[in-house]
Amino acid sequence: MTIRGVEKSDLGAIVRIERKSFGQPWPYSAFERFLDEPGFLVATRDDGVVGYVVGDVTPNFGRDIGHVKDLAVADAARRRGIGRSLLVQSLTVLAVEGAAVVKLEVRESNDPARTLYRDVGFEVARRVPRYYRDGEDALVMLLDVAEWSEAEP
Repeated sequence: MTIRGVEKSDLGAIVRIERKSFGQPWPYSAFERFLDEPGFLVATRDDGVVGYVVGDVTPNFGRDIGHVKDLAVADAARRRGIGRSLLVQSLTVLAVEGAAVVKLEVRESNDPARTLYRDVGFEVARRVPRYYRDGEDALVMLLDVAEWSEAEP
């Protein structure tokens, strides 16, 4: 498996994984908007995209905030550490880009994702009621980049 920056030619495969992974998938145009973000990475195997992560950094008064916006792995490639590898690589890129803190939102019911994020170092900061269109709450999770960098081998 290889992790690299996204290319426009990857978007078709990304959208297919997105649609199979989420009940409320992002449209193609949403991914297009993030093409130039250094935190938008893909995992490839045998020349095909098997997963992706979308992350960016927003300036915030000297304490820039990274945001992991989307992460998914193709069904056939799950439970092999690909999601974790994508997340860790994206966090590394976001740290290099100046993020002091990284946040993400996750469905309260998404136990596999919550476990992954906790294992990597994210902590629940708050709940956002009815965050998703179907009315489910989101948990906002935060990671302190300096603490994570010290703990990461």
